[in-house]
Amino acid sequence: MNVELNKNVVGVSEEVNHKKEDSHLSNVASDLIARMESIPFSRWHIKPRVVMGSATFFDAFDALSLAFVLPVLIGLWKLTPGQIGIIIGAGYLGQAIGAIFFGWLAERFGRLYSAKYTVFLMSVMCITCMFAGNFNTLLLFRFVQGIGIGGEVPVAAAYINELSRAHGRGRFFMLYELIFPLGLMISAQVGTLVVPSLGWKWMFLIGGAGGLVVFLLLFTLRESPRWLISKGRFEEADRVIKEIEASTDKRIPVTITAPQSVAKGNWKELFSSFYRTRTLVVWTLWFSAYFVSNGLNNWLPSLYKTVYHLPLEESLRAASISNMIQTAAVVACAFLIDRVGRRNWAITAFIVACILLSMLWVNGAETAESVMYLGSSAYGVIGTITVLLYLYTPEIYPTRIRAIGTAFATAWLRLASAIAPTIVGFVLGAKGIASVFLLFAAVGVIGALLALRMIETREKMLEDIAP
Repeated sequence: MNVELNKNVVGVSEEVNHKKEDSHLSNVASDLIARMESIPFSRWHIKPRVVMGSATFFDAFDALSLAFVLPVLIGLWKLTPGQIGIIIGAGYLGQAIGAIFFGWLAERFGRLYSAKYTVFLMSVMCITCMFAGNFNTLLLFRFVQGIGIGGEVPVAAAYINELSRAHGRGRFFMLYELIFPLGLMISAQVGTLVVPSLGWKWMFLIGGAGGLVVFLLLFTLRESPRWLISKGRFEEADRVIKEIEASTDKRIPVTITAPQSVAKGNWKELFSSFYRTRTLVVWTLWFSAYFVSNGLNNWLPSLYKTVYHLPLEESLRAASISNMIQTAAVVACAFLIDRVGRRNWAITAFIVACILLSMLWVNGAETAESVMYLGSSAYGVIGTITVLLYLYTPEIYPTRIRAIGTAFATAWLRLASAIAPTIVGFVLGAKGIASVFLLFAAVGVIGALLALRMIETREKMLEDIAP
């Protein structure tokens, strides 16, 4: 009996000690988070935004480069609409795999560890695409390159979000994420100039060489303090936070309301009772937005050339207008998002895009000019949602599953981007150009309905949004 009593006493004592230890760890984590939140955005934050932004720039460049190469390859390799859709879709299928794999890697080994290898893989494979001599070879190379492209942006989004403080996070992040549409816009301009004059292979060389330079610069960045804290690596997190504190004397009072956990994350938590609805809503939003966005973006250069019979240079120039409009729209979004809110912006943008696309269906998309103005405007508006989702998705998950949660969500964008061009190719051949825009409008309606289920995250600490 005494033995049993002693065992019970020991058990209770161990439980008390564990609770004390957990409480201590929670207090240390809370103190470190409070210090991060008290530091206003300073010169320290410029470097990670520029370097990681450069990685995102070449991610966008590499993703779009094929769209400006295809008008040449269509004639060179006698590609059919179905083959065009398949080769676009293969890259996005690789991106879906890459998003999940590198998202898992980022949770286990760190945001920067994962980001380095995504950039390396996508850059090396971009250069490899130069040596593709036929449809099958390019199909394989784009699939492998897609694995790298798919992993970079969600990992980068988690990293930059974790460096942000609650107040002004929307503008801070959106100005960083502006790099992506800028990458699309510049790649469109480069494609317009380079492909007709130097040849299609130069698009892949420029993207690959630039990405390798960024790969080296990533070694100069510091790991996310929030990720280090979530892993219980408090000393390393403290060193990084001290660097940030040394960059400015200004401090902002902060109150931590939610206890900080250093529990190990598991992807299954995405489907727990607390996060299940968030997960399903955000997955559908990613699918809807990118079905429209990348369906338009990847097909417009080829549509102008094959449907409206514009010369190559004019087709590429017309397609580049959509990226210019998107860039302007994202700039507006960056400065308004913390006032308007994530949910209101997404709902409004989906509705406006649906109206523009429906107008194209009603007038039969008879002229290249109507597609140039209405289609490009719809792409620009829906493009603000695609960028906004990179801000919103990391916000709704805790640090322990932030990268993998964002990765799983972006996998749906990759699947949508793989499916959309393929479907567009077959709808175009069977039903004509007007039906393509009706399809996009219908998907946009689904997105608007799901946006009604978003939670509002503006001006809230990440730890309060997702405990």
